[in-house]
Amino acid sequence: MRPGLAVVLVGDDPASAVYVRAKAKASEEAGMYSITVRLPAATTEAELLQHVDQLNADPSIHGILVQMPLPKHISAEVVIRRVRPEKDVDGFHPVNAGKLLNGDTDGFAPCTPAGVQELLVRCGVKTKGAECVIVGRSSIVGKPMAALMMQDRPGANATVTVCHSRTTDLAGHTKRADILIVAAGRPKFVTGPMVKPGAVVIDVGINRVDDARAKRGYILVGDVDFASAREVARLITPVPGGVGPMTIAMLLKNTVRAAQLSAGLA
Repeated sequence: MRPGLAVVLVGDDPASAVYVRAKAKASEEAGMYSITVRLPAATTEAELLQHVDQLNADPSIHGILVQMPLPKHISAEVVIRRVRPEKDVDGFHPVNAGKLLNGDTDGFAPCTPAGVQELLVRCGVKTKGAECVIVGRSSIVGKPMAALMMQDRPGANATVTVCHSRTTDLAGHTKRADILIVAAGRPKFVTGPMVKPGAVVIDVGINRVDDARAKRGYILVGDVDFASAREVARLITPVPGGVGPMTIAMLLKNTVRAAQLSAGLA
């Protein structure tokens, strides 16, 4: 069996196009079957759902990923719910979200939070009993990240605090974190003075910032001010090159597992 991954891209968002190319390249390098369905921005919701239905019915496709964000006239929630849970390798379907919260291991965890956890495990970071502070409460990163880190399993068992835009005294929370995971969507939002000395800092953010000195006219930065945070952190992820590759690795892992499940091998 050759695990098959289909990525659906609607429109011509430059960042999304880069992500899609990276996912296709990685899956092909891993020896997987990979297809990319490119649709114009004017594609209707009904037309997109038709494509999803075709992929749902295709036995050669074990994982389906619809690249976000979608054009404003298409409901992301409707599309996510249309993907069959057993092919939802992005881990966004309500069935998989519910399984994650319940601690069930037969669903799929969202790729970025799963990649962060794998990164912590592979780097030997002690999570059991650690104070883990997550900045950001999105359904893509913050909420599933909290669910993963509080589970009773290796790479978890942490005491979790989730901070967001309504949190008062944010620095008071971040400065007590043994593990600080930042997914705020704001460039260089967390600075060195907000980090506990010796903490492990995971920067999930990726932001394009104009810079006339750069060859492309912009640079990519995270949600953490890397220069100041690295002075106090024990470990810190760079942007780019930190969490991003882990997200793609977990996408491939989920797809392989989806293929195994379809064959009754997992």
